[in-house]
Amino acid sequence: MPLLFDMPVEKLKTYTGTNPRPADFDTYWDRALAEMRAVNAKVDISPAEYQTPFAECSHLTFTGVGGSRVYAKLLRPRQQNGAQPAIIMFHGYSMHSGIWTDKLPYVAMGYTVAALDCRGQGGRSEDLGGAPGNTLNGHIIRGLDGKPDQLLFRQIFLDTAQLAGIVMGLPGVDPNRVGAMGGSQGGGLTLACAALEPRIKRVAPVFPFLCDYKRVWDMDQAVAAYAELKEYFKRFDPCHAREHEVFLRLGYIDVQHLAPRIRGEVMMAVGFMDTICPPSTQFAAYNKITAPKSLVTYPDFGHEDLPGHADRTFQFMAKL
Repeated sequence: MPLLFDMPVEKLKTYTGTNPRPADFDTYWDRALAEMRAVNAKVDISPAEYQTPFAECSHLTFTGVGGSRVYAKLLRPRQQNGAQPAIIMFHGYSMHSGIWTDKLPYVAMGYTVAALDCRGQGGRSEDLGGAPGNTLNGHIIRGLDGKPDQLLFRQIFLDTAQLAGIVMGLPGVDPNRVGAMGGSQGGGLTLACAALEPRIKRVAPVFPFLCDYKRVWDMDQAVAAYAELKEYFKRFDPCHAREHEVFLRLGYIDVQHLAPRIRGEVMMAVGFMDTICPPSTQFAAYNKITAPKSLVTYPDFGHEDLPGHADRTFQFMAKL
């Protein structure tokens, strides 16, 4: 099978990543989770304008780490028979939680659905900032010149886990039957959520972003969604004097290093022609997952709609 530009398939199956892992990685995330759990979330749920006869649609907001108010769409079945499953959804880079209508099939099955708006991106969530350096664009590099705890994706990863915990505590939700799903950035956040909230039982990432930054750099693929890596060096470290330090710092928010924490069953989709999130970066995360897992591969597809995969994901989550 031909590949456009990445490793042969057999090598992908054993590739374990290039980006360095900080020595205090586990301590860093344990401390972050402790900070998250200490936050007074001040959850607010209010009716949305959009409603259906069978789905109660609401705006959910909560206070996340650092004081930002974080938003999610919340949909619940109007008729509930005991505690039922729930799904947490995550969106692509720079986007938002999407429309209400595409979440209704899960509600029709009796599931609660929550869809996050990432801080500072296309939705309603706040980004209060607080880090030195670039804020024009580039969430991967936001906070890179501050302290490790100021990395923006640290806060976004924590938002995913905090939202999952809030949903697990809602009336009518069985906390032992919750799944997470999303594509691209949403795929990376799906893995991060399942790692930081290990009660997540089913995990369905599609071509996950935010994996193995150094590999992206070495492949000269710091373009499109990863273009900010190149822009960072050009503006803030043009001679690459701090290159190792930069990638080591990015290691804190590299999803491949969180992957071993996942306990739920994973079904991941990869397109072998993906030039946005190269397959090897995705395999770096997948190969570190020790929980039950399966891989769905699309040899001729890149970072695009994968035919039939939404149906496959629905069936996967129906087993909750």
